[in-house]
Amino acid sequence: MFAPYAWGALSDRTGERAKLLRYGALIALVASAGLWFPGGNTWWLGAVLLVMFTQTSGMMPMTEAAVAHVVSQGGAFDTKLYGRVRLWGSLGFMLAVLGAGAWFEHVGMRSFPLIVSLSLVALLVFAYRMPDVKEEHHASADAVSQPIGPVLAQPAVRWLFASVFFHVLSHMGIYSFFSLYIDSLGYSKTMIGLLWAVSVTVEIGWFFTQSRWMPRVSLTGWLVLCAAVMVFRMAATASMASVLWVLVIAQALHALTFAAHHSACIALMSHHFPGKLRGRGQALYIVIGYGIPGVIGGLVGGQLSQHFGLASVFWGTTAMAAVACGCAYKVWRMRHPAGGAAPAAAA
Repeated sequence: MFAPYAWGALSDRTGERAKLLRYGALIALVASAGLWFPGGNTWWLGAVLLVMFTQTSGMMPMTEAAVAHVVSQGGAFDTKLYGRVRLWGSLGFMLAVLGAGAWFEHVGMRSFPLIVSLSLVALLVFAYRMPDVKEEHHASADAVSQPIGPVLAQPAVRWLFASVFFHVLSHMGIYSFFSLYIDSLGYSKTMIGLLWAVSVTVEIGWFFTQSRWMPRVSLTGWLVLCAAVMVFRMAATASMASVLWVLVIAQALHALTFAAHHSACIALMSHHFPGKLRGRGQALYIVIGYGIPGVIGGLVGGQLSQHFGLASVFWGTTAMAAVACGCAYKVWRMRHPAGGAAPAAAA
């Protein structure tokens, strides 16, 4: 909730995104050594995780800002190039979940510190392999950080962040409670894993082919469409989760509710927060879209499930998706006041 913006602001001021990524990976790796000596002390473990995640949570917006800078050469956001890069994050997530799950099941959780440290070693190695290039707008010694307040004062930007907040808050039902929910309905652990594999597979497929689809609808149009699909996905999960084929379809809609929505948001953030604002814009997207909704979604979802059952969580996320759809429609109307089309790169 605080580290992404701090790192994003620093990267905007210096333009040294690659170097900062290396520093963050190195500090996180050193901090991970504390996992080897927990000693049963909760406060020690909390301090170790605080230091680690202060670094790693800030790496996401800096990476997105660096990628957005690369794929925006020539002025336009290249959805094809962005998708071909971003799919590796999804592939890494799927391999990590499947690989780590199988490993820990056979070896046990005592190897967890080793896996964390090895992962951070790999991250550090590849961070050092990134080109050490300073962005052009920071090349002069008198370059100063551009204020972000005037951008945030724009109604379209405020409504954009509102739509992102409620859309991802709706997604928190899937991230935090989906496995618990369908496990309570009697699905096997293997089937739960396969349903997650469906969502990540279609996500990778979307990122790889999104250049075919995204130009057909404006970016703000994608926000509305993805939120509307999210309403259907959450309602179907809440009401018909006992029907396997319905769950498969709902999980397959992850291609729209996450992948397409994420790409549209990154492109819109790059449009509204260009140049020296890019790092802070991406950081705000992470904080408002994932940090705060993650905390609220976990706490409120836990209370709902405790008092009304796990299905109630997904009825709640259905309502959040509907709010997100309304906010996204507001953004779309601002870009299309007469219902006409706006250039996809700007809308």
